[in-house]
Amino acid sequence: MKSKKYTIGLFILYLLFLSWIIIFKVRFPLALLPTGRSINLVPFGASGSYLEIIINVLIFLPYGIFMCMFANRKSFLKTLAPIFFTSLLYEVIQYIWAVGASDITDLITNTLGGVIGIGIFFVLHKIFEDRVFKAINVNAVLFLLFIGIFIFVNMKFNFFLFNF
Repeated sequence: MKSKKYTIGLFILYLLFLSWIIIFKVRFPLALLPTGRSINLVPFGASGSYLEIIINVLIFLPYGIFMCMFANRKSFLKTLAPIFFTSLLYEVIQYIWAVGASDITDLITNTLGGVIGIGIFFVLHKIFEDRVFKAINVNAVLFLLFIGIFIFVNMKFNFFLFNF
């Protein structure tokens, strides 16, 4: 039970981090946010670089892992659905708030990242069996500490650029 509480807390921190990346574009202060509204419905057509596609996949890997930790043996589609709909929600918010492009490629690559995360969970579960939850939680804490340092450095760097 204690492990589940840690997992929920880590998942909430992950969602905050995900929102900071997708909606707030890793920017502090918010005055540095890009403005504009566009929709791209052509998959991989007018998308950004390959690096952007890879980053989209990577930032949704933990989402797939977390969904498996919460799934309790649900079907693949029931595990995948929250990943897809969360990505769709982020794209809609970007459009409504005019903070970037809503892109079908992002929806596809985010969902692909979740699928890969689901696969990683199943591999880890085969290796660690019942210890998988503890192993993932420990690694998630280390990952979030790294992200915390990244956020702190980014805030200081943007503050320096914005004020000078």
